[in-house]
Amino acid sequence: MAKKSTNVEPKSKDTHKTDMRDVLELRRTAKETKRYKVLMRILALIILILIILIAIGYAISYFYNKFGSFTVKIDKYDMVQQGLTLSETPDYTIATAVLNAGIVYNMTNISGEDIPDNVDQINGTHNGENYIAYTFYLINSGDSTISYSGEMNIENVTKNVDEAIRIAVYKNGKKTVYGKTKSSGGGKESDCDSTFLSSTIVMRELREKFEPKAKDKYTVVIWLEGNDPDCLDNIVGGTLKLGMNFHITETT
Repeated sequence: MAKKSTNVEPKSKDTHKTDMRDVLELRRTAKETKRYKVLMRILALIILILIILIAIGYAISYFYNKFGSFTVKIDKYDMVQQGLTLSETPDYTIATAVLNAGIVYNMTNISGEDIPDNVDQINGTHNGENYIAYTFYLINSGDSTISYSGEMNIENVTKNVDEAIRIAVYKNGKKTVYGKTKSSGGGKESDCDSTFLSSTIVMRELREKFEPKAKDKYTVVIWLEGNDPDCLDNIVGGTLKLGMNFHITETT
């Protein structure tokens, strides 16, 4: 029996080229799809990172205003090289360059006469219901006699709350109350011992002949003075951030 012949015509060159183009097109499409997926993942990651950064920025801003109402700092070089250090107690074990006072939530106005007479006799944070109180020590733990300067600054304020703020600074038991100049004209408020040095500087301190092992005790008390004419409803919800910075001016 004779075999039936089956003739398969070979593909033409044009057909072969078309098949190759189809294969290449499929590969290109697959690569583009893969690239698209990778790009979308990268874009999603970038968006996520941006959201996280915005959230962190918001959190920093929130804590800056709400939790950082009073911060004490010394120059780190002065701490490392000269031994100037901060502590919440007179007997310190760790050299510290930064201290932070606790915050009082929803603080309302009071009279300075409502603050206890012994407010400077407690170490660290000892806030009242409507005032911030913080005691710390500046210590010369080095071997040289030094001179230092200290300056308290208004680092952030909202809703003009500083118009009615009072800041009492006790240095080694001696009390000085600071407030802004009267908004109605010049001069200090009747309950103040001194006015702020400027719109951003509360006070400045200079200490000479600060001998080795010497300690200066500071207590800072902050409140809204209800008897101040500027203590009005328009400052409700205002925030205030204060910072006190120390640095060595001379070494002998």
